[in-house]
Amino acid sequence: MDLLSARQKLVVSNIANADTPGYKTRDIDFQSEFRNAIDPSEPQAAEISGLKTKNDGNNVNIDRESRLLSENDLRFGIASSLLRSQLKTLRSAIEEKAG
Repeated sequence: MDLLSARQKLVVSNIANADTPGYKTRDIDFQSEFRNAIDPSEPQAAEISGLKTKNDGNNVNIDRESRLLSENDLRFGIASSLLRSQLKTLRSAIEEKAG
């Protein structure tokens, strides 16, 4: 969930800077960071290559960023549901043990 939160902040920052000359889109390599989840360090943001650059040097694509926001929201919802389910199972086990 920390990784999803960090990505959300980056995507929102990209959108906020959509009109900033020279701003370069940044994102987290989600798959790589997910594999490295054992290491509790902060996710590393990197500039995204291959995006169309406007005359002012900005390469933010609002459609891409909107899709990433939706994708991230979906992932966060799933992660939250899984965590709630695990906590409910743990709570149930504790109550059975205590009862």
